[in-house]
Amino acid sequence: MDGILTGISAEAATKAWLDDFEAALTSGEAARIAALFASECHWRDILAFTWNLRTTSGAASIAERMVPTLARMAPRNLVLAAGRTPPRRVQRAGTEATEAIFTFETSVGPCNGVVRLVSEGGQPRAWTLMTTLDEIRGHEDPANGKRWQNVDWKRNFGGENWLDRRNKARAYADRDPAVLVVGAAQAGLSVAARLTQLGVDTLVVDREARIGDSWRRRYHALTLHNETRVNHLPYMPFPRSWPVFIPKDMLANWFEIYAEAMELNVWTQTELTGGSWDEATQRWDVTLKRGDGTERRMQPRHIIFANGVSTTPVMPDLPGLKEFGGEVRHSSSYGSGLDWKGKRALVLGTGTSGHDVAQDLCVSGAAEVTLIQRRPSLVVSLKEAQAPYALYDEDISFEDCDLLATSFPFPIYRRSHQRMTAMNRAADRELLEGLERRGFRLSFGEDDTGWQIMYLKRGGGYYFDAGCSQMIIDGRVGLMQFDDIERFGTAGAMMKDGSVKPADLIVLATGYEGQAAAARRLLGDAVGDRIGRVWGFDEEGELQGMWRPTGQKGLWFHAGGLAQCRIFSKVLALQIKARELGITA
Repeated sequence: MDGILTGISAEAATKAWLDDFEAALTSGEAARIAALFASECHWRDILAFTWNLRTTSGAASIAERMVPTLARMAPRNLVLAAGRTPPRRVQRAGTEATEAIFTFETSVGPCNGVVRLVSEGGQPRAWTLMTTLDEIRGHEDPANGKRWQNVDWKRNFGGENWLDRRNKARAYADRDPAVLVVGAAQAGLSVAARLTQLGVDTLVVDREARIGDSWRRRYHALTLHNETRVNHLPYMPFPRSWPVFIPKDMLANWFEIYAEAMELNVWTQTELTGGSWDEATQRWDVTLKRGDGTERRMQPRHIIFANGVSTTPVMPDLPGLKEFGGEVRHSSSYGSGLDWKGKRALVLGTGTSGHDVAQDLCVSGAAEVTLIQRRPSLVVSLKEAQAPYALYDEDISFEDCDLLATSFPFPIYRRSHQRMTAMNRAADRELLEGLERRGFRLSFGEDDTGWQIMYLKRGGGYYFDAGCSQMIIDGRVGLMQFDDIERFGTAGAMMKDGSVKPADLIVLATGYEGQAAAARRLLGDAVGDRIGRVWGFDEEGELQGMWRPTGQKGLWFHAGGLAQCRIFSKVLALQIKARELGITA
């Protein structure tokens, strides 16, 4: 790549490239398409061409994947997006480029695109391209304002009112839903809102007593570790008066408000206890256990597991732990540090939960708190951890930020996070050196790619420092290595050197069962085998089994932080709507 385009405006360069690209697509000639891409180039397609989430690298490979889709999808009318962020010069992952948002049409509906152009041989060439389906033609999202064109001017005196209709819809006395969503936190509520707006009958079930209880029951001091500005749910942004970091109970209460305002059908105190796929009817046969002890069989066409990357707590069977004379709790249900004032605590695990629990215990007056480190962990200060969201500080609309955030093909996304990690390490140098002096083993992720890729690969392994690291450095929170423990016993941890580390409480900050394991447990090994892996990257850098078809028809997975749930709930809902319409299999 020669670098950024010179001698031509960003707008003119983008228009010229879009014209050439549309002509190449119309021709169907692979060579013409490939010629418009740079020597390093990547294309991420989200439903627009492939009805999947696919990332392709290399001009020839991009053309080879694109050409077979052209007759079916008929892409056309590629133009700069009206009313959106205009083309501009940017630096992304260390590369200067012209970044532009454009729109186009396919046989299915309107689409959005993001292209980043660089100069090669004095000509604009695509370094990155993202294409994504926006809506299905004829089935547009009424939340865009179209609902109000059909005003009911009459009043139904003596008949059903809104509440009557909502109660009937929620009861499912006369029907089964098209979609059953398991889990009523950010993932389940966001996809249910998208599906409901698209007219897909959706029931959300949650085993907790109230919507949001999965957050309420977590440890007393928990707040979100990323900023409110990036965490809005679809259709209903948080009030501007809200704090920078949302407390868990505040978020849980919002989930209740959200479900009611978005007219979502939710059954609490309801648990999916099992199910099977009927190939003949193309439906699931599932059993739901209600809070009153009754059961209900349903036959939805789709099941979405939205019970989180972190589902059932993992309680490892550690040598001697059953002999421990004190209390053993998982971090998800340990409660408040105030409950353990004057007591001695061991906290196993040095991810975010382990650190937060240790800090809460310490400041709440525990007599002694010691973290037990099992493997190296990434530590980044809370301020520096917000670096991946810098895009949302740019002077552009929130919708454009979401679009641009999804537009980075994995190789560029990975490179960007390597740069962020290096900057974080430099900014946090004094803190990290202090931890190392105390014997804390540090990691910076695979190939120094940082915390977010660690999250997407394994769901944890890092800590956003909110003060516990300095407590470790100062000795207020102790540190020991798991490898130095022989076993646990009645009094606490029995060390390999013959000493005993006494404790009244052992907190296991040991993570959670993944969604694939939960699906296997509930739906059987045959379904589990067909699903394959869920979460973690495939060979293209897309998340395995997430927001896309799995090996089991009618079974989907949705999870992640609030921003991921907001963005990809739409991607998942569009795929299910398309299958309900028979547009794609």
